[in-house]
Amino acid sequence: MQNRRARRKFDDEPENHERWLISYADFLTLLFAFFVVMYAISSVNLGKYRVFSDALGDAFGGAGAAPPTNTEVQSLPIPNPAARKRNEAIRREKEQMTRLAKDLASTLAPLVKEGKVRVTQNSRGVSVEINASVLFNPGDARLTLESREALTAVAALLKDDPHAVQVEGHTDNTPISTPAFPSNWELSAVRAGTVVRLFIEAGIAPGRMSAVGHADNLPVAPNSEVEGRARNRRVAVTILSGIPDPGTEIPTGG
Repeated sequence: MQNRRARRKFDDEPENHERWLISYADFLTLLFAFFVVMYAISSVNLGKYRVFSDALGDAFGGAGAAPPTNTEVQSLPIPNPAARKRNEAIRREKEQMTRLAKDLASTLAPLVKEGKVRVTQNSRGVSVEINASVLFNPGDARLTLESREALTAVAALLKDDPHAVQVEGHTDNTPISTPAFPSNWELSAVRAGTVVRLFIEAGIAPGRMSAVGHADNLPVAPNSEVEGRARNRRVAVTILSGIPDPGTEIPTGG
């Protein structure tokens, strides 16, 4: 009789209808932990990632997750339209300069072969270095007939080209003192101006031209030797690149 009463008392205890809240709270805790981990990964902080990974691994009885690889940590490069556009413009300018250098070398091929003309492409643009003996008589700034023909052919290539053209006159270190040329400064400057005038007569716009005299200040060979002095007496015609780009000098002839 006593046992029956005890059993009835146990069976009559009210049922707990709120036990589901425990499972629901566990689920919310796991969900919160998941979003915390996702936030840590999105911030791409390797230190935080390892801390959360190890903590979760210990909490769930397993090893921490492997750290993200370099491809996961490193952010993707941000496209730069301005830089891409400039690089494309530099590439096109280089190609145009290369074509011009080849055309000039082909036009002056006989003189290039004789070593009297040298065509190069560098960071400034395209340079045509012409030995003064091809253009002028010693101590004179008047162009010879043969040189006028060669320079007119060069002008024909440059006439429709949009780039600026700089003509530089150079001498050796032998002093000169005449009524027309009191020093090598005057001689080099007048020789550069003479070439510029011919180019303008051949149709190149004057606004694209400039003439500079350097006298004997920029030698390319020793003035102590006859051959060196001959090479230093020169006129350099440089077609200036519209987008200068540092680079290695590229010889195209001579």
